[in-house]
Amino acid sequence: MSQPGQDAKFFQRGKIEEFRAELLAAETKDKKFVKRKTVLKKIVANITMGMDMSPLFPDVVQCLGTPLLEIKKMVYLFLVSYGRSKPDQIHLVIPNFLQDCNDRNPLIRALAIRTMSYIPIPVVTEALSDNLRHALKDRDPYVRKTAAICVAKLYSADPRKAERGGFVELLRDLMLDSNATVVANAVAALSEIGDRQDGVIFKLNLATANKLLAAIPESSEWGQIYILDSLLRYVPERHTDAEMMAERIIVQLQHGNSAVILTTIKALLYLMNYMENRQLIDYICKKMGPPLVTLLSSGPEVQYVALRNILLIIQRRPTVLKNDVRIFFCKYNDPIYIKLAKLEIMYRLARAENAKEVLAELQEYASEVDLDFVRKAVRSIGRLAIKVEAAADDCIQALLDLIETKVTYVVQEAVIVIKDIFRRYPGKYEGIIPNLCENLDALDEPEAKASMVWILGQYANIIDNADELLDDLCYTFLEESTEVQLALLTAVVKLFVYKSKVDKAKELVHKVLKWTTEEADNPDLRDRGFMYWRMLAINPTVAGEIVLSEKPPITTDSDRMDRGALDQLLLHTGTLGSIYHKNPETFIRNAAGKALKDSPALNAHSRAVLIPLARTQLPSMGPIVVAGPGPTEPQAQSSPVAPLPPAKTDVDTSALPTQSSQLISPTQDDVANDQDETEEDDEPPHSTQASKLDPYSNLDNAFGGYLADEPRPMASRQHDDDDDLLF
Repeated sequence: MSQPGQDAKFFQRGKIEEFRAELLAAETKDKKFVKRKTVLKKIVANITMGMDMSPLFPDVVQCLGTPLLEIKKMVYLFLVSYGRSKPDQIHLVIPNFLQDCNDRNPLIRALAIRTMSYIPIPVVTEALSDNLRHALKDRDPYVRKTAAICVAKLYSADPRKAERGGFVELLRDLMLDSNATVVANAVAALSEIGDRQDGVIFKLNLATANKLLAAIPESSEWGQIYILDSLLRYVPERHTDAEMMAERIIVQLQHGNSAVILTTIKALLYLMNYMENRQLIDYICKKMGPPLVTLLSSGPEVQYVALRNILLIIQRRPTVLKNDVRIFFCKYNDPIYIKLAKLEIMYRLARAENAKEVLAELQEYASEVDLDFVRKAVRSIGRLAIKVEAAADDCIQALLDLIETKVTYVVQEAVIVIKDIFRRYPGKYEGIIPNLCENLDALDEPEAKASMVWILGQYANIIDNADELLDDLCYTFLEESTEVQLALLTAVVKLFVYKSKVDKAKELVHKVLKWTTEEADNPDLRDRGFMYWRMLAINPTVAGEIVLSEKPPITTDSDRMDRGALDQLLLHTGTLGSIYHKNPETFIRNAAGKALKDSPALNAHSRAVLIPLARTQLPSMGPIVVAGPGPTEPQAQSSPVAPLPPAKTDVDTSALPTQSSQLISPTQDDVANDQDETEEDDEPPHSTQASKLDPYSNLDNAFGGYLADEPRPMASRQHDDDDDLLF
């Protein structure tokens, strides 16, 4: 092999004919294959630079007969790049593939198997099957661990062939291999297959999970991540099983790799749903804090990943970082995306004990130069006032001080949050309204202007010149955004209800209603205008009761993520899903979802919000009998159907230690679902007569079921102040 840095000379664009001539010339007087190696390096370098080298396919393939490993690697790299685009010439390589699969050198055997798995062409896949089966049982662990990954590639290319060939069962056997790297690769391959919507269901039992944990110390960092992630496929049946497993993996929190730490935290959060020992849960939460804090000393990219995950974790387990709010104070050189993420976490961790400290920090941020950061800081002050009642007075004073600065965007954000504070604490802070009215001219953004208009309309009875202020705002009514127009319409109606005998109010409401019903283009605005006009025309008293009805105080409940959705998202800790705060199946095609599984050990709080996992149900195609360890499972009775794409099969590792035949069949739930879909309710006997009387019966429910739109009361949610979601 050449020394690092000496191959830069090969990265020069060349012509196809020149390379072909050099390869032909290298066939003579090249005993040590130096010329051939040099030409291949030039070809690979041109591939790296984006040049199309596919016309050299037959010339490069001839080099496969060279016994030099370095040349074989470059030829196989060429085949990986262009093998799929040359299906008519790939048969030239098959004999060399088969020869290298039986080579004495394990590196060459593994290289041949890996390259074949990267070319998903039927003729290559057919040649791969038998050789892959032998490679999975090869005496060399390097070949076995490479073959394990190749099974996932084969499954991606042809799931039916992989299932019928028994490769999934062979992978399952590799999880008991004596080599930790082989075990980790087998778990990685099974996980990749199980994460597909059309893949097998990968489950673990206690015995297999314990064997996997035993392989963690000898595994590489990536191997540890795969094994720890696979623990989410184990469903504890007893509290003690989950507690024992958590105690075994908690030591991985001391690892130096951030991915290992996040995966360990994910596994611990999952197992805590199946524990009942409150002391152990508190201990684990205490242990999870320092590693998360350590991640914040990494680079900004790792910090951001950690912060997004922390935001999820503290919503579910607030005690993890309950006393560490100072760690999330922003530094002057933090990137803006880090600052905004820290700001959200500071708000989540704020409570009565640390509210003054957090408020002082937010006031500092409000004087920064970054516009977006300042806006978010001012808005966080208002949210803090709504969340922590004891800090409301200090927050209001801080907002008034910010309004005095006369900085336009600061004033506008302050007005927006003060409107929410008025709704949170009705009748308490209305004395600051004059301060807001003084800055009316500074408001030019729709949200800020709409908030100020709402305040003027809601408190028109205590604002002496409310009619004049609203009249000034209505001068540009037709040019305003829809948000401001809707706010002005409602505010003017409230003004009229409060001051129905004032001529100015009568004139103003008539003018605005006329604009909204005759000149407005927005249908929502026009409809609301007609509604208010009719209400005021028919019964002004009732209209006043409706428009000025008591409004429920707003709370911070809307800031909380739904408990069931939160449990589901935490199963994706350390992945893209935890950064987007979305389940992967919503943005990754063919990704299978994850959800907590019910078991006797699952605690009552988690079971109450359990989200059933909706997997794609393909039609049942009958059982596939394959050889493998484990007892024969009872076969579900179902009628034979025509061959279809592979149905969801259930591969359970619960019987790994035994040696007997294994039956893979559709689960009973799948069969029941299929039967439910095929059975239809009998039509009521009066439906025929009703259809004769109904002239629209032949529309076949074309407009959907109106019952779906029927108003229903919202499900009440009980939030206890002492409930820290730790259960």
